Amino acid sequence: MDVGSLAAAGGIVALGILFLGVMHPDMDFPFIGTAVILAATSAYFGLHDAKTRSQDKNRRRKAESAFKAIRDKYASIEEVSDAIRECGLESCNLIVGVDYTKSNDFQGRRTFGGKSLHHVDVTGEIENPYQQVIRVICQTLSQFDEDHLIPAFGFGDITTQGHSVFPFIKDRPCETFHEVLKVYKQITPMITPSGPTNFAPLIRKAIEIVKEARNFHVLLIIADGQVTTPKDTIAAIVEASNYPLSIVMIGVGDGPWDMMKEFDDRLPERRFDNFQFVNFHEVMRSSERCEATFALRTLMEIPDQFKEIRRLNLI
Repeated sequence: MDVGSLAAAGGIVALGILFLGVMHPDMDFPFIGTAVILAATSAYFGLHDAKTRSQDKNRRRKAESAFKAIRDKYASIEEVSDAIRECGLESCNLIVGVDYTKSNDFQGRRTFGGKSLHHVDVTGEIENPYQQVIRVICQTLSQFDEDHLIPAFGFGDITTQGHSVFPFIKDRPCETFHEVLKVYKQITPMITPSGPTNFAPLIRKAIEIVKEARNFHVLLIIADGQVTTPKDTIAAIVEASNYPLSIVMIGVGDGPWDMMKEFDDRLPERRFDNFQFVNFHEVMRSSERCEATFALRTLMEIPDQFKEIRRLNLI
């Protein structure tokens, strides 16, 4: 019902009550007066609620028209590295989050020879998908990282489930990506996978780090599939768009990835497009220079994200 209709309805009710009083003068006048006031009040609040709903709808329309998904536009890792420097990004701090949910045990049926995605080869000759992603991306971003300190966290295991994260090293970040890989290899065989899959605790932990450091960070989330608590994760992604934080989600394993693609190009409530999704196995199969192509796809949106962060005065 629109505003005019509500006003008309309230007026008709009030007039009807007054007419009833004229036709039946024996009715209690205070009752009639109270009824008229109640009808008028109901009409007023109906008008107010309708106006509020209309304003909310207009705000959503404005958000949708203001939000623009960032498109991929670089052809090589050298191009995107130059663009990162040209946009004024002098240093880039990395945060790593690793998914330890139970689904990792069977999500490698097609993409990792049927093994758990967290299978650690004792000889060190074969990297699992998580090890590959950490090595390639951390190595690529290390040229922009001045202190080489990388806070690394796990989530979705039996101790954190969907409500928190655990640090790879207690009380300090990892020093260089070599230590991230070393600690990952040490702790992973001892971790009991669980669930559900929820990125929100990790994203909010990254926000805490960014608020304290007051500089630009990239949150690298490596996970094996769809989140099982999308509402909480969406709220965290939207919240993160108020801070100088880019989120890169690397999908490992068999998927599906429909929800991640939605997070990448939709969510108009965000202040800027702060989420990039990359399907690891798809990229690695599609190019001869697979690692360079994967690094390119992962960093593709960072220059434009950083420009938006500066435009919004988030840094």
